Amino acid sequence: MLRIEHLTKTYGDKKAVDDLSLHIRPGEIYGFIGHNGAGKTTTLKSCVGILGFDEGEIYIDGISIKDDPIACKKKLAYIPDNPDLYDYMSGAKYLNFIADIFGVPSGERRDKINKYAGMFEIKNDLGNSVQSYSHGMKQKLALISALIHSPKLVILDEPFVGLDPKSSFTLKQIMREICEDGGAIFFSTHVLEVAEKLCDKIAIIKDGKLIKSGSMEDVKGDSSLESVFLELEG
Repeated sequence: MLRIEHLTKTYGDKKAVDDLSLHIRPGEIYGFIGHNGAGKTTTLKSCVGILGFDEGEIYIDGISIKDDPIACKKKLAYIPDNPDLYDYMSGAKYLNFIADIFGVPSGERRDKINKYAGMFEIKNDLGNSVQSYSHGMKQKLALISALIHSPKLVILDEPFVGLDPKSSFTLKQIMREICEDGGAIFFSTHVLEVAEKLCDKIAIIKDGKLIKSGSMEDVKGDSSLESVFLELEG
């Protein structure tokens, strides 16, 4: 579903990502962890076509993000760590705007909006201006907008930040549901306990370099993910 091959991205003299290769297959929830500035966000933004990169290749469902970014973006959804929404719109207008971009039929979008707005408990707030939303509500709206076109690949940067415990549980359910339907999830997080319980596979990045990856069992062994992470970081 997502194949990263020898990705390298530099900013001046600094290599933010250095020869990174990963393969996220259909049905997998793949966690991406590392310290601040390790290269996680740069990698995710490169995968979704926001950032160009110097070397390597990225394929979404077999399609190169360099060669056909539009086709790739139709297949994926991206949630940044701090989503920028249109504050002057109501929640409902924003979701319909996103659905228009992806060409989602009216009946399908209505069903999706009702389903996910109900799950995240903001159905009664969709008539209000986005400007009036709390940070958590904006995060929920961004998540719904990402799911409205039934993406095959969902890429998230710190998706649990700002969500209350119930909404975090709901998001985990949705992530697993996407994978059960043949999709894939690639997400960064600092919440190692969540990653350990949720992820099928994990990758640890340090100073732009991949230092460990594989199934959760292979990476952590008999230790906790936190212990392994701290040891590798140290």
